[in-house]
Amino acid sequence: MLASPFKAGRELTLGIIGGGQLAKMLAQAAYRLGLRVAIIEHGADSPAGRMTQLEFPDGWTSPEALNAFVDASDIITLENEFVAPELLQAIAQRRPVYPTPETIARVRDKLVQKQTMAAAGIPVPAFAGVATPEEVLSFARTRGFPLVLKSRTFGYDGYGNATLDTAEELPRAWEMLWQRVQHEGILVEEFVLLQKELAVIVARSRRGELAVYPCVETVQQDHVCRVVYAPAPLPEPLRRQAQELAVACVEAIDGVGVFAVELFLSQDGTILFNEIAPRPHNSGHYTIEACYTSQFENAIRAVCGLPLGSPEMFVPAAVMVNLLGVRSGSGIPDAVTEALRVGKAWIHLYGKRESRPRRKMGHVTAVGATLEEAYRLAQQAADGIMW
Repeated sequence: MLASPFKAGRELTLGIIGGGQLAKMLAQAAYRLGLRVAIIEHGADSPAGRMTQLEFPDGWTSPEALNAFVDASDIITLENEFVAPELLQAIAQRRPVYPTPETIARVRDKLVQKQTMAAAGIPVPAFAGVATPEEVLSFARTRGFPLVLKSRTFGYDGYGNATLDTAEELPRAWEMLWQRVQHEGILVEEFVLLQKELAVIVARSRRGELAVYPCVETVQQDHVCRVVYAPAPLPEPLRRQAQELAVACVEAIDGVGVFAVELFLSQDGTILFNEIAPRPHNSGHYTIEACYTSQFENAIRAVCGLPLGSPEMFVPAAVMVNLLGVRSGSGIPDAVTEALRVGKAWIHLYGKRESRPRRKMGHVTAVGATLEEAYRLAQQAADGIMW
């Protein structure tokens, strides 16, 4: 148990901005370490909010709720990167915030992300910030089609992305994205011909200590992660190269906490930076059951100034399968009994009140002697759960 630096005789309280499934799993890890948890979210009964008496459901746009949340917290971290850096700067005047507002400012905007990584010498796909369809066409004249449009902020799980195969598709895609982002702007990138999509979770402490998790393969469908294979089925030198690149990305933004670095392995064997998330990530959920220290525990250790735990896997293989909503309605699944019969598989239900198509409602992780065995078990369990 850690003592509060602000409240004599009380244990340390970790404040988390956001109350979704990532905050829930952070809270579960925090309780194991003897910490208290405060949650601020826009709405009551969030997955993480229902786990604590220190729930502030009026959200961080309410000055009163934010003030009470900050007062209740000793150290503050984030579930997502969508909080305005100016707001984080104001919070940081009163409490330590990790990742820092400066780090969040470097990653919140995908254009700034790319510019930061390129300036650090990290290989990135060709990109540009654009404000008109004509600027997209100018980019296409140099790079050709297909290409990818992305909202610079507030994009996740494919929301805010559009792949264009021809110029004729541009007007509709532009209208859709511009309505979403407007003054926030749009990023255009060359389309990378892929072998695989990869990810590496990196924990970095306030002292600069590093814990680098195995390189994993992520399988995307409609811009949403469906499956994660740990470790990635690649030669070890390539996996090490991905890990080294991920560390360079985290150091380029002076990150403290846990970061997910998403990478492209192109058809010519080049590893390119895609995106970085300044928080625990879907691609690291397997670490709960497969690694000595989960991404969530190391996130807490990192921001609290504690020694980092080992990121090594203690099983040969692990596979995570996301549980996605298929209908709109109740967040309570129809049945889980058959899924619970599957050995060497762990079911995580996030407790969201409402299901929607493609919404992440939970995940299953399975372990095995091989990736094939782990995938078979994970998919068998996932097939037994539906929303």
